[in-house]
Amino acid sequence: MEQFSGFSSDRNILCLFDVDGTLTAPREKIDPQLDEFFQTLRRKVKIGIVGGSDYCKIAEQLGEGDDVIHKFDYVFAENGTVQYKDGKLLSKHAIQNQIGEELLQDLINFCLSYMGLIKLPKKRGTFIEFRNGMLNISPIGRSCTLEERIEFSEIDKREKIREKFVAALKEEFAGKGLRFTREGWDKRLCLELLEREGLDAIYFFGNETSAGGNDYEIFNDPRTIGFTVYSPADTARLCRELFFDAPPHLS
Repeated sequence: MEQFSGFSSDRNILCLFDVDGTLTAPREKIDPQLDEFFQTLRRKVKIGIVGGSDYCKIAEQLGEGDDVIHKFDYVFAENGTVQYKDGKLLSKHAIQNQIGEELLQDLINFCLSYMGLIKLPKKRGTFIEFRNGMLNISPIGRSCTLEERIEFSEIDKREKIREKFVAALKEEFAGKGLRFTREGWDKRLCLELLEREGLDAIYFFGNETSAGGNDYEIFNDPRTIGFTVYSPADTARLCRELFFDAPPHLS
């Protein structure tokens, strides 16, 4: 039976998506046809996103203005430290309230000193971005272009720059109650809310699900059913196979 809104009356499965590489190309806007498909999917199941970027960046990638919180049942920005449900803000975690100003400044100063010793083919601006529940630290600088980001990613794969950086942070701040990963607080933080929602299942879709990837922990969490995808089109293909008898027509 369909409700008047067009949603199925028994939407009790959640499809939870990573953003970059899963719903969009990294830092790019969602393809309009894929956007249309995921809204069609939403009539059958609940849909949500969990991304490492701040809310403004995710909103820009997945719509205009605040469209994103009305197009997805759940929106988790900054790896779940900022949480929306049904278009309403539920909570924000403020890192300065959690760890205190003194430790926060020690952390920032250490990161700036460490990155000052890293030699790369290119460096740009915004090496530390202060977010609500986390610091986003970028050795190349977040203002780099997409091409420069890809170049750094290839260098990082060979030289393990971020992996070594995380190891140095863990050693320097051992016992201080801080968590470090290549992408900040890992995405399992959102599951603390979702496991109280009475869902029948949480299907997670991500493209960096191998060890060291920013989807690895939530992909392997027993509270989710994990799927590895290789592009936004692959994500849509897999959802068609899972939830539609035949692929819906996209105009």
